[in-house]
Amino acid sequence: MGNLLSRLSAIHDRRTEIGKQLADPDIIADRKRFVDLNREYRDLEAVDQAFLHYRKVVEGLQQAEDILRQERDPDLLELAREERGELQPRMAAMEEGIRQLLVPKDPNDERHCTMEIRAGTGGDEAGIFAGDLLRMYSRYCEGRGWKVEVADLNENGVGGVKEAMMNVEGQGAYGVLKFEAGVHRVQRVPVTESQGRVHT
Repeated sequence: MGNLLSRLSAIHDRRTEIGKQLADPDIIADRKRFVDLNREYRDLEAVDQAFLHYRKVVEGLQQAEDILRQERDPDLLELAREERGELQPRMAAMEEGIRQLLVPKDPNDERHCTMEIRAGTGGDEAGIFAGDLLRMYSRYCEGRGWKVEVADLNENGVGGVKEAMMNVEGQGAYGVLKFEAGVHRVQRVPVTESQGRVHT
């Protein structure tokens, strides 16, 4: 607990210092330096907010422990035990979340990306599903405020897609979409099925 709190406190101090630098006219005049500091300030926000919440829980737990050591009043002791019982599991859950936030980020995560969609085995139905994926990812990206441009599109004869390539421009696009790599599988009654059978 102590080591984690110290580490978070150092990050909090660093973000506070960056905030001061961002108001410095010399820093503002240096475009590259300003952009780099602004990115670092933004990247540290989630950890800083977690630190502030975590510190409150730690302080509350310490106060409960102090009461249990020093107090004799049974009602106060009972309240302190309840408080400790509530805060201990909350602190453990917060520590796990904070450790995940402290994992170093992939430096490419903030970049734009290119997404390629290809129909797999399955003929026309595979192309229809690939078209569904193209529309789904396009709407998802647009919903996040990212710019989507279909750079290449090869359609099949039934309204589906043989292959498509789209450029996604937006902060953090690669960091989110990199996990979408691989084969996507669907199980449904396809549009091309005349007897109502489920296909995979």
